[in-house]
Amino acid sequence: MSVKGSLEVVCGPMFSGKSEELIRRLRRAKIARQKVVIFKNGLDDRHINAYEYVVSHDGNKIEAHPVHDVTDVKLIARHLQADVIGIDEVQFFPKEIIRVICDLIELNKRVIVAGLDLDFRGVPFGPMPILLAIADKITKLQAICSLCGIDAHFTQRLVNNEPAKYDDPIILVGAQESYQARCRECFSIDKRAEL
Repeated sequence: MSVKGSLEVVCGPMFSGKSEELIRRLRRAKIARQKVVIFKNGLDDRHINAYEYVVSHDGNKIEAHPVHDVTDVKLIARHLQADVIGIDEVQFFPKEIIRVICDLIELNKRVIVAGLDLDFRGVPFGPMPILLAIADKITKLQAICSLCGIDAHFTQRLVNNEPAKYDDPIILVGAQESYQARCRECFSIDKRAEL
């Protein structure tokens, strides 16, 4: 009987520690002498001089390959003979990343992805719903609501210190200047999604 790979998904709102948890798991795999490769979407260039790193909000970082084409994930992972593949901010990738991840799992690879499960409107984000459905293990993290201090599950986008409108562009890379973690009670959007 052949051993299959696995998929671990780390999700939650911004400021919940997703990248931190991804980095922790990948460092443990390296300690276990497994070959590890990490990817991030080339779109996410928030950190100056860190374009080739996954960087957590509290400054921890790990080397990563920025990619613009999802097929590069599989090609690079195979070329480097990686046992463990990490992908940060997976919600920014097109849905084709799902097939790439499934192919890696079939090649007996451990794939660990981290990303926002909901966009700023409170709508499931990009490939995340399917990845959550097919995952072997899910870790859903919470942040702290920036308004009331309880567990936060939502990411609030702000424009001029006011909640963004539902019809605003979905992707806007940023950090504290544009986003806050919010609980369900404090989360605000001008109209609800029709799912």
